[in-house]
Amino acid sequence: MVRSVRRFRSLTPRGFVVRIRVDGDKCQGHNRCYALAPELVDVDDYGYAHEIGDGEVPPELEDKARLAVSNCPEFAISLEEDA
Repeated sequence: MVRSVRRFRSLTPRGFVVRIRVDGDKCQGHNRCYALAPELVDVDDYGYAHEIGDGEVPPELEDKARLAVSNCPEFAISLEEDA
């Protein structure tokens, strides 16, 4: 018997899926985002950040994601809302 695994999307109260995005061209490796939101952002061997997985932000981590965005000195991090 084969069971299918369904992944349920985490929606914001307004019904949107929030994703964190890191622009690799702008990232300079300050690692503030990683220090503030290690559940959402990881760094490579050179210290440059990238989002984990598809970047989907669970509702309970939205505040951390917004904090990471506001603390990036290079403006390399953004949040997207999908309907």
